[in-house]
Amino acid sequence: MHTSAASVYFIIGTPGSGRRALVWDLIENGFSATEPALVLVAEGEAPHDVEAKLAARPHTEIRRWARTDPAILPVDGVTPGTNVFLFADSRADTITQLESLKPWMAERGAELARIICVVNCQFAEKHPILLPWFDACIHFADVVVLTQRTGVENKWLSGFIRRYEELFYPCHFLQLGKSGVPNPALVLEPAPRRVTQYFEPEEDFADLEIETDDEDDEGDEDALQPESYFERNRANRRVRELPDALKFFDA
Repeated sequence: MHTSAASVYFIIGTPGSGRRALVWDLIENGFSATEPALVLVAEGEAPHDVEAKLAARPHTEIRRWARTDPAILPVDGVTPGTNVFLFADSRADTITQLESLKPWMAERGAELARIICVVNCQFAEKHPILLPWFDACIHFADVVVLTQRTGVENKWLSGFIRRYEELFYPCHFLQLGKSGVPNPALVLEPAPRRVTQYFEPEEDFADLEIETDDEDDEGDEDALQPESYFERNRANRRVRELPDALKFFDA
């Protein structure tokens, strides 16, 4: 974790899911008081009391970032050696921001530590139509933190987790308790556990030998497959269209 490059934790989730409380817990209980942390929260997110606590913590800075055309992510630079907690703008397209994250880090010489998806269980249970949207988010996540579980049926919760386990998703699933995350170090450990290969260094695949079938080798031309959630058709629409989660946020 301690390299000259900034380590980026990308935090995705719906408004009011508890992302800032989670990050406060991770910084307070996962880092020493001398480790620098930068928290970047999108300008459109509603204020939260936790922000004052983050600002008061030694060696921790919190900033609001505004999306500017054509930039999808903040234009502010990051300091080498800093742990950066970059909050996706929950009211902008999450998939577009995930696609933009890789070049954004490359421009700043930063490295991806983890993608953390925070799931508001009350919201997810109430809107089953958004399951493909959650599927997409969890496809990119190393860690999934389940919050807002009060009133949610245990059957739904266990079924939600089991679905991804049966699909062999490698990400960690953690339930946020009253005392915070059970194991902050597990969340912060910069080891990839995501389904997507989009963020893997290309050189890791450069020398990989590919075995092909003589009769049908079209599907094995490249070791590193394109990320299907980013593919677009000739009309510039996503090939894998997802339900519009934004219209449910204020319902």
